[in-house]
Amino acid sequence: MEFDYYRSNEGSSTNNNRQSLLTSGWRPLQRELEWQFLWQLFCNDTRELTQKTLNLTSNIADTLGRNNYTWWANLLNIASDNTRYEFEKYWNYITPDLLTPDYRYKEVLSTETPIVQFVSRNSIPIDYVLHRLQEITVLRILDLLGCPDLITQYYLERDFFYPPEKFVNWDRLDVVNTVNAYWSNYDTWLQINPFERGRRQYTLMAKNLAPLINKATYDLAVMLSGYQSRVGKLHSQFPIRSFPSDIQSFTDTVQQAILSSKQLAVLIHGEPGTGKTAWTQAVAKEILLPLGYVIFILDHDAIANFVPPTYLERICIIINEADNLAQNRAYEVAQYNNKTEHILSLLDGTLYQSVIEESGIQIQQQLVVLMTCNTTERLDPAMLRKGRVDLMYKFTQKYV
Repeated sequence: MEFDYYRSNEGSSTNNNRQSLLTSGWRPLQRELEWQFLWQLFCNDTRELTQKTLNLTSNIADTLGRNNYTWWANLLNIASDNTRYEFEKYWNYITPDLLTPDYRYKEVLSTETPIVQFVSRNSIPIDYVLHRLQEITVLRILDLLGCPDLITQYYLERDFFYPPEKFVNWDRLDVVNTVNAYWSNYDTWLQINPFERGRRQYTLMAKNLAPLINKATYDLAVMLSGYQSRVGKLHSQFPIRSFPSDIQSFTDTVQQAILSSKQLAVLIHGEPGTGKTAWTQAVAKEILLPLGYVIFILDHDAIANFVPPTYLERICIIINEADNLAQNRAYEVAQYNNKTEHILSLLDGTLYQSVIEESGIQIQQQLVVLMTCNTTERLDPAMLRKGRVDLMYKFTQKYV
């Protein structure tokens, strides 16, 4: 009895899903005959085409020629499940397959949505904010792509399509099974997989996603401080040209270095109130953002667990109070954490470039690190070696 009840509910749910698809605008998708494809079969697979044609003809002739039924009963028998199955197999053979995602594409960007945040006393929200950034990137790319040329969904052994002219947005699209969408101008696929409670996974696939990612992440900034996390736009209180003339001259040097280098580390130091933090925000706002850099402002806890996302082409990391992070490892206090090693590996690229991902987006990442500190005396000597910090300047005038 319990099994019958379960099966009844399952069938009811299936019918409801199918009815929901049809009432929400989805339509059955039929395979169409293309003479060019049929001609290719005739030229390149003549034997198989001939054999399948003879098999179908023989099956129909056998059905029509049975003696134990009248002629009209034999004619009706052509519509039986067995004959229809044979005809569908033949039709599927002589018609081209429906467009499906090319899973050989190496550039893939995926996100679950909506992102759920889990924060506890023992866990800073770094995973959440990085997942949130990836979600924003994917959703922005979908906005840039606009209405797809093709939207299909396979359900109950049938293909359905959604008319592009009825498409409004992805939230309003009824998804009960895997949905595929295609943009021919960008040669880009989207695959949507539904989860429980209305959650979904969006996966973008293309030969080259980098241009779309660069456009989607333009002017984005990420802040991680304690249990606070934020993805949004960077705010700068003071413009660069409001700083003293010597700092403006140093800023010009930094700008030229950014334009000519793949990786750059800048360290500025000075007493509190000399405008160090304000300067990093101004440089990020006026120089780095227009060049397409995504800004990450990281605090003590975040820097120890941060690995730059590989799908971003240009990244700027701002580390304030670096003298409290990259402390001299000769001191006992610095031996109880690995933040110094982590910052050093960020500066020389060994942390995230030592292993190349077998799949995923492979780009030549550009990295700019802006660090501030009150004094360089407590910094680990390894930080100040050539190749780690490229430019260094001391702020001397009270500014803030």
